[in-house]
Amino acid sequence: MKKILVIEDHKEFRENTMEILEMANYEVLAADNGRSGIQMALEHLPDLIISDIMMPEANGYTVLEVLGKDPRTSKIPFIFLTAKDRKEDMRMGMNLGADDYIYKPYETQELLDAIAMRLKKSSFIHQHFSKTSVGINLFFKEASEYLGKELTSQDRESQSFRDREVVYREGNAAHFLYFIEEGNIKTYRGTEEGKEMVTGLYGPGDFVGQLSLLGNGGTYLETAIAMEHATVLGIPKEDFIHLVYQDKEVANKFLEIISNNMAHLQERLLDIAYSSVDRRAAKALLELHEKGILKDDQHKGVDMLREDFASMIGVAKETAIRTLTKFREIGLVGTDKRRKLTLLDKDRLKRIADFDDMV
Repeated sequence: MKKILVIEDHKEFRENTMEILEMANYEVLAADNGRSGIQMALEHLPDLIISDIMMPEANGYTVLEVLGKDPRTSKIPFIFLTAKDRKEDMRMGMNLGADDYIYKPYETQELLDAIAMRLKKSSFIHQHFSKTSVGINLFFKEASEYLGKELTSQDRESQSFRDREVVYREGNAAHFLYFIEEGNIKTYRGTEEGKEMVTGLYGPGDFVGQLSLLGNGGTYLETAIAMEHATVLGIPKEDFIHLVYQDKEVANKFLEIISNNMAHLQERLLDIAYSSVDRRAAKALLELHEKGILKDDQHKGVDMLREDFASMIGVAKETAIRTLTKFREIGLVGTDKRRKLTLLDKDRLKRIADFDDMV
């Protein structure tokens, strides 16, 4: 049963509103002024708040502002129930984060419809979607229902790519966002010297191609190839556009899902600027292990070009080779019969990555 807090100083309006909500099968809490309303919201964490504007102790704007600054209550849907109908009052409330306005006197169905809509919206926004093909398709289904528009990529069949097969190529028209279900994908850009500059290594649960679809050029900004076998789910550009530009809340949810780890990207850039080569190499090896690219007793690994590793840590190929040779000589990594890198001493690599211990 959903819990609704009603904050209203006028006794008759408060009791009438409570009666309507209780008959609609909601659990109802009530406060007769803004200050006690704030306290009850923080104590009970309701699913939705309905508040008058003009009240003693603290008005509705103050209630909304205070609760909006607290992470426990900042996402709770907030509806103003008021006799004020001036545009500047509505604008002030919306700027503070109000979700809706209902004017007194109100129709019962008008109130219930507004509540149902806000609860439905809140449920979608706060729902967790796993970064799997099932989770992504569930997001499309829920987003379709929320937006009232069928998305073409629901239950879309996956595509398989062989070792070193191109998923998309730099400069080609960008028609799809890709979600990686299995395997690993490398992205790179071509340099003026005709070399490859690796821009990312991605594994299951990651997305590639999103920046190309967000850009104005309409073409892929990099090339993506499969590192050995990979399975991906293609999301059409038209679905991407609808999810990003049609509704702000849906866009925030979608971008949160597809953004991968931007904090990690920032950390890597700082590492290249300030960390030693040993530390950057150790962090890169641990990252490759987490993605299943680096071989150990549990992972078969994939072929890793030394040029790709050099690009990851921001050094020349020769420097990367010397660092890997040093790591191999002291037993941190090894190579198998096919010259695939293998992880031998994860704990020591973590110490180097965390504390920059010299080896």
